[in-house]
Amino acid sequence: MKDTIKFITWPALAGLLAALLILDRFVLPERQARPVSSASVSYAAAVRNASPAVVNIYTARLVPEQRRPRIEDLFSNRFNPPQEQRQRIEQSLGSGVIMTAEGHILTNNHVISQVDAIQVLLHDGRLAKARVIGTDPATDLAVLKIDLPNLQPVELGNSEDTRVGDVVLAIGNPLGFGNSVTQGIVSALGRYGLQRNTYEDYIQTDAIIHLGNSGGALVDTEGRLLGINTLIYTAGDQGRAASPTGIGISLAIPVNLAVFVMQDLIDYGEVIRGWLGVSVEPVRRLDNGTPSGQALLVSAITEDSPAQRAGVKLGDLITHLDGEPIQDGRQTMHQIAMLRPGDDIDVTVQRETQSLDLHAVVGTLRQSPTI
Repeated sequence: MKDTIKFITWPALAGLLAALLILDRFVLPERQARPVSSASVSYAAAVRNASPAVVNIYTARLVPEQRRPRIEDLFSNRFNPPQEQRQRIEQSLGSGVIMTAEGHILTNNHVISQVDAIQVLLHDGRLAKARVIGTDPATDLAVLKIDLPNLQPVELGNSEDTRVGDVVLAIGNPLGFGNSVTQGIVSALGRYGLQRNTYEDYIQTDAIIHLGNSGGALVDTEGRLLGINTLIYTAGDQGRAASPTGIGISLAIPVNLAVFVMQDLIDYGEVIRGWLGVSVEPVRRLDNGTPSGQALLVSAITEDSPAQRAGVKLGDLITHLDGEPIQDGRQTMHQIAMLRPGDDIDVTVQRETQSLDLHAVVGTLRQSPTI
């Protein structure tokens, strides 16, 4: 009986195994090999590279203490000389970015405006007093200087290469928590009209920033500086310095503009901008009644300005600068401001039905709304 069971069982098992092999090899669909799991996406290297260059800024200023007058004071002040007004210390916070090994730090002008003392806390825990090298309210930028050894400046990126959709990281000192990082993408480029600054060309991101992030670093996924975090746009606002609560619209000054301003503040104590001496209004240019791009209508000319000496007249339409067509009036103002006094620039104007090529020598910007 046992021999009979053996005789029947072994062939059955062998047949079952053979059937399974045939099904797996020829009948069942080929199973996709599961890829070997790669490391999860991380920006730790970028943060590690950039964080040592991001500092916390603490400021203090003396302000008159507001006291509600007492009834007895109202009578005593009639007969006694006023006592010395009491003062209190008002503190605030912000962020900054170490730009040079010599200790130059970029931050926002509104972070250090009208303060009496500035302290800088480094990523490694060192604390230093900072002095102001220069400020530029027109871009809301300021340069500070600290005297410490072994500083690690940030690696610079190129804001001209920044694209909408690029991943960016915001590093700063939100709400006094110390170095913190948020992540997002570039939402838009060339934002303006959000402050009263003369020069606005913001990078918009959805990397959340809060009060204290102003002056901090916006970096790419390699840890290279792309901008200086400056503003949060909040519902009902027209843009303001970083506030306690943001809604995902954050604005940063492009690094190329920030470096231009910083270098002038270090070298000259002020920003030297190019100037033509004309007031302009953007208009739509027409060719035979058909829109053909934008132009700048000259609405005023400063006496003895570079534009007047070049032959520009009231009512002219500026259509090209150095052979490049006018795309945006505000960008044109930036383009001229980035030139140096003494630089040459070709200006193409349309005067009635004529197109004229003029040559101007750039002057120095004065405190006026002209370009």
